[in-house]
Amino acid sequence: MLVLALAACAPWPPLAAQDRAEAAAQRVTPRLQRDLAEAGLRLGAAPYLRVFKLEDELELWLATDQGYRLFRRYPICAWSGELGPKLRQGDGQAPEGFYRVRRGQMNPASRYHLSFNLGYPNAYDRQHGRTGDFLMVHGNCVSIGCYAMGDAAIEEIYTLMGAAFALGVRDIPVHAFPFRFDRIDAPARLADPRWGEFWQELKSGFDAFERDRLPPEMAAVHGHYRVVPRS
Repeated sequence: MLVLALAACAPWPPLAAQDRAEAAAQRVTPRLQRDLAEAGLRLGAAPYLRVFKLEDELELWLATDQGYRLFRRYPICAWSGELGPKLRQGDGQAPEGFYRVRRGQMNPASRYHLSFNLGYPNAYDRQHGRTGDFLMVHGNCVSIGCYAMGDAAIEEIYTLMGAAFALGVRDIPVHAFPFRFDRIDAPARLADPRWGEFWQELKSGFDAFERDRLPPEMAAVHGHYRVVPRS
């Protein structure tokens, strides 16, 4: 579903960037600690995020000794464009593909409360000559090529990611899909003449996680996504 929201949430009071992130963590950590304990999970565990455009949903999974376990499903407040990848600067498309977020991509000084940079364009995007920058997952409910989660959701997501980085997690995979590939109409959607082949390559990563419950390592090989076999 195409969503382009124009009404912004009330502005946040001016705070130093790090104060804003710390204030958010103080607000949400007690609730997170309670819910994590009930789920047998822990603050600081490595997260894995999956975005589904059509379903307007972001899943947040956390690592355990037995693979990753789903912790929360967050509704996406707004994303822009349509189903299909981002191709060029200014096309208004939210990216699809396999991205990794490092600590330096976290932005506590975002215009949209808190945010992190997806890392678009990745190696695959660059192999296809795709352009654009500063494609984010952020708070508020306004999107021009980004995924807007609303402020309450981004505070939880940002805090869980920050706790993992603080405990030494190097990077966090974020996989952005057009739709769930296990939905009943997925085969028909994968026959799309423009994006079907690309979506089949995204599906290989989706299927690998569904099988192993471990985020797959994805490589860009001669313009194609490939799952890197586990050693």
